[in-house]
Amino acid sequence: MTALSPVSKTLVELMAAAPRGPRREGLFALWLTTRLIEDLGPPTVDRTFRRRVALLEKRLSSLGLSQAMKKGISTTLVMLKEPVRPDPATLRSQLGAPTRDGVGADAADLLNRAARALR
Repeated sequence: MTALSPVSKTLVELMAAAPRGPRREGLFALWLTTRLIEDLGPPTVDRTFRRRVALLEKRLSSLGLSQAMKKGISTTLVMLKEPVRPDPATLRSQLGAPTRDGVGADAADLLNRAARALR
């Protein structure tokens, strides 16, 4: 098992503190998506990574997410399927606005700080 990055660790802490409901599910979806972004390898499309994206889509379909989170995460997943993927900083920063609307400012600020640190 791999160690959690500071971003993932903070998202888990926010998730643990959130009451059951759409906010917690949004944080869970964000954590799953962030983990996938953190595991980005070379820009080639490989079968294993495409499978992980498909499995993430399937898992997220059962969560009760706000419209902003659904749209933001689905846009990110489309970008992850492309042969030439954006860098992790771009992927994280584009999740900032939907996260602010769907989950809250604390998680959005966390993603924006992490994106700036990667640049």
